[in-house]
Amino acid sequence: MRAIWTDLAVEARGGVGSQTQTLSNGIERAVVKIEDEQSAAKLGRPMGTYVTLSCPQRLSIDLETRRALSAELARALRELLPQGARCVLVAGLGNRGVTPDALGPRTIERVLVTRHMDGCLPQDARRRMASVCTATPGVLGVTGVETAEALRGLTAHVQPDAVIAVDALAARSSARICSTIQVADTGIAPGSGVGNHRKALTQKTLGVPVLAVGVPMVVYASTIARDALAAMEGDDASEEDEARLTACVERVVSERLGEMIVTPREVDALVERMAGIVAEGINLALHPGLNASEIAQMMAQ
Repeated sequence: MRAIWTDLAVEARGGVGSQTQTLSNGIERAVVKIEDEQSAAKLGRPMGTYVTLSCPQRLSIDLETRRALSAELARALRELLPQGARCVLVAGLGNRGVTPDALGPRTIERVLVTRHMDGCLPQDARRRMASVCTATPGVLGVTGVETAEALRGLTAHVQPDAVIAVDALAARSSARICSTIQVADTGIAPGSGVGNHRKALTQKTLGVPVLAVGVPMVVYASTIARDALAAMEGDDASEEDEARLTACVERVVSERLGEMIVTPREVDALVERMAGIVAEGINLALHPGLNASEIAQMMAQ
């Protein structure tokens, strides 16, 4: 039972601090670095760097804020990518047929693919762009093939310098749905956002560094129930009260609702918006010699 589950390192409890700063357009950037096994055990996450970008949640995010989010995502990716990386595989994880899980496939549709053009581009253009290829491996229940198995075969053939995996996540706070982006250099376990953990995509399993880009799309119903009860208790709740609330939620909600997840009713529009923001950030990170308008022109060809 996931009474207080979150995929976001910045929301996880465990005493590991974060460096937070407020940027332009109200965007907040938080960096959590898990540098030892003790901290990793406290947060329940592997050691590495987690960068979280967030903005106030609104049904419609203005164009300037979208561009600022994409630019900050590009900066975070460039900081975490291996130095000198020239060939990158971008993988869109998830099930396109399930809207809250479709972020990865819909992002891939907007990524500028250039690997097939290596032999026909002038030298100046090749210096401005990376060699980028993409994959949407689908989900085990549809393809019968583990995502890790499919991507392991692709990386062995393509031999990229790094893999960027895009997937949907689960948050603790509903205010973070479709308004937060997490970037990590630790890899990712596909399906973790909906409690369906598959074989992890990491440097150990794929043989190259794996960056994970995730956006919260769901919140567990048990988390909402627990937070509602906690609000009734007030801010002065003791550790015993916290433990009692968690036990109550685990007992009652698991019997009535099971592993139910909640997502906004406008999730279709929200997924499309975030897919565009994430794709633009990836494009800017991998093609630093191109601006947004040049990338848009190349995508239209």
